[in-house]
Amino acid sequence: MVMQDGGAVDVRPGPDPGRAAAGHERAYRTAGAALAVYGGALTAWTVYGIVQGDGSVWDFFEGLFNPRASFFMWTLGPGEWALVVALLAVAAGALALRRVARTGALLLGWVILAQSVREIVGLCHAGYRQLYAVEPLGGWVLATRALGLPAALIVIVALLRATERAGAAGAAAGGGAAAGGGAAAGGGAAGEGDTRTGVTKRSCADTDSWWRRRLSRICGVLFLVMGATRLVWAAWSTAEEHIGLGTYLRRAVDGSATGGMVQLSQSGEFTTLSSVSVLLVLGVLAVRSNRDVRGALLVFAAVELYLTVRTVVLLTVTGFFGGPFVTGESAASLVITAYELAATTSVVVLATGRSFSAYGAYESRLSGPYGGGSHRSSPDGRAG
Repeated sequence: MVMQDGGAVDVRPGPDPGRAAAGHERAYRTAGAALAVYGGALTAWTVYGIVQGDGSVWDFFEGLFNPRASFFMWTLGPGEWALVVALLAVAAGALALRRVARTGALLLGWVILAQSVREIVGLCHAGYRQLYAVEPLGGWVLATRALGLPAALIVIVALLRATERAGAAGAAAGGGAAAGGGAAAGGGAAGEGDTRTGVTKRSCADTDSWWRRRLSRICGVLFLVMGATRLVWAAWSTAEEHIGLGTYLRRAVDGSATGGMVQLSQSGEFTTLSSVSVLLVLGVLAVRSNRDVRGALLVFAAVELYLTVRTVVLLTVTGFFGGPFVTGESAASLVITAYELAATTSVVVLATGRSFSAYGAYESRLSGPYGGGSHRSSPDGRAG
């Protein structure tokens, strides 16, 4: 915020454009607490697996990336490990009132809700309910599953309404453009200079908005291609294994279809369909770029990047890269894996960059005559 009084210049910093509005603080903190509680429950299961297993902590960390590592107790699968990290990271962002955490939290809320609905469908079968009674840890598994439902609902209900007004982001990003015009009208001293400043800042805002839309569309196209490829591959694999569509869908939406055991890990069918759905939905939203989905893109791309790296490690330790491509299937699998590695890495890099931010990214690059005549340096060396 720049204020002028005669010849003096007040360069007090304005409000943080990346921080949630004051009216949404309770929603962010409520959602962050819900995600933290559920993430803590899954972390407890991970610790339990390490304590009860016959390996060391180093064995666990090796197993995080090496599928062939002789890990002791698979209480959670790699998808759940990635979910734990995502839950805790997004919870920290929401508790810190960072606006970028909103869409990431909503994404996690919908995913957890889908998992809960799948479990509810499974519990409609008496045989599946009986498994919880005979399993030694069945009650704790069920309690963890039950915790996910209210956590997901709290996050979704709290953050769906925590949207900024249409002009709020622009006002935060535009900074002192309107204020400069008002000062000129009230004091009469700014005159033509303030008009030029407002025009310049609006031009910078338009350029920055165009750049954000371009980055968003790039991420959206990468996600759409990835989702379509994964869907085609799943359909081809199902046909090759002679699995009917009804059977496949039942395994995806019915928790009792996994077999004679209860577990916290999700079925491969559920993981595939949920990932395809997220890729296509986020891809469409990012291509349209009519709303900020940066947090959701970053969270999901990071999770998929981890799982893809794990696949690459598996191909490496099994000697796949050293052998010939004996089938078209193996060659296609390698091409898809390479694309997913490149796509998820690109989305993580683009979504992490400051240029992607919808909240005052261009304002931090304005200085001198573009910023009202002041030039301040942040402790990390950036001007703004």
